[in-house]
Amino acid sequence: MRKSNNSFSGSKSGRGKRGFASKKNGKSFTKSKRNASFGDAERGGREEKSFKFKGGKSRRPSGGGGRGKAKGGNGKKRGNFIPVEKFIHKGRPIQEVKYEATQRYDEMPIHPKLLKNILNMGFTMPTEIQEKAFMPISEIKDVLGVANTGTGKTAAYLIPIINAMLMSETRFFGLVMVPTRELAEQVEDEFRKLSKGLKLFGTSFIGGRSISNDLRKLRKDFDIVIGTPGRLVDLSKRNALKFENFSVLILDEFDRMLDMGFSQDVNFITQKMTNRDQTLLFSATVDQAQKEIVDNILDNPVEIKVSQGNATAEHIDQDVMYYKRRDKFDVLLSLLEEEGFEKVMIFAETKRAVSELSDKLKKAKIKSDEIHGDKTQSYRKIALKDFKSGKIKVLVGTDVAARGLDISDVTHVINYQVPQDYETYIHRIGRTGRAGKKGKAYTFVEKK
Repeated sequence: MRKSNNSFSGSKSGRGKRGFASKKNGKSFTKSKRNASFGDAERGGREEKSFKFKGGKSRRPSGGGGRGKAKGGNGKKRGNFIPVEKFIHKGRPIQEVKYEATQRYDEMPIHPKLLKNILNMGFTMPTEIQEKAFMPISEIKDVLGVANTGTGKTAAYLIPIINAMLMSETRFFGLVMVPTRELAEQVEDEFRKLSKGLKLFGTSFIGGRSISNDLRKLRKDFDIVIGTPGRLVDLSKRNALKFENFSVLILDEFDRMLDMGFSQDVNFITQKMTNRDQTLLFSATVDQAQKEIVDNILDNPVEIKVSQGNATAEHIDQDVMYYKRRDKFDVLLSLLEEEGFEKVMIFAETKRAVSELSDKLKKAKIKSDEIHGDKTQSYRKIALKDFKSGKIKVLVGTDVAARGLDISDVTHVINYQVPQDYETYIHRIGRTGRAGKKGKAYTFVEKK
């Protein structure tokens, strides 16, 4: 990582002009003039946005903070109010309509060096969200993308933002906000692959790591900062991270951020981003309550709802396991011993319940581990690695810890405790039955 006299505490920075222009299939594009807002809030963010894409246009001047307070609101009923019949369903095969992109990546107006990295990662055709989001993001428009995990949404915002960074006459900075540590690391890893050799640098700031190490990291030079809301706010209150230095805000898994109670932190950050001139918001769902908050954050957004973007569990076999309180764990053990239970995720409501269940499984000689917020990041990484590789059969976790995880071939999901609401239930069981494969989910319900 290169050192810099600049830091996110506020020194002026700029890369100078990048003389890049190209024509590809009749599409011409040149550098955009983005004013770097790195430690220079009075300059007012970006001036002229002159992405010369077909249909592109210069957009609003800087600003965008002070758009009203985000209104949180949980007030959700406990899981006991979910009718039991909602946990019983015979899965139906997905009538998958495969999206056919209208152009390959090498036909899109992408910087040659970035294109090389994309192709080296094995991507030749964009997914639906990637193709539909590319032009609006490149034209510096706000975007509301409704898409699930596994649709390629991380690359959908990273590719056009990296492309803009390479082509911009003046430097600008992006802030990516995510709800969980694991998702932050996934985004950082994908950014690192896409930006290889491009002299663009990113880092993540998440809970569970040393705050002093984060403060030292902020003395270095980064183009993209990725983080969880709580840690980002903490760094800001220590005057180590100034949100007015960022002109692009990306909110990923926004619905889960609200579920986890981050609405105040999100509001704090958006209000501080006085030089924000573009906001990209991605969410698996946008209900009416969320829409009001979204409207306060986004300015006349382009709305993109991909065909895979609806949270659904129609293809997953779902059933109920009735138990008497004293027999609950024995019922679970009997279930895990059945044929086909090869990679199982078990959900409990609290960190304490997760740890207690994990300990009991280990004593019963079940290869298992746990993930929740009280575990260190290194512990969680090892547990996830062991689960993905098949070293352990069962992963026990909370909703928060498991959010955003993209783990393939999960054969079963077990709700050892009933979730707080039906939406959480759908998110839980969505860990299985991915990529068109079969999946099964069981919910434990106490006999009355």
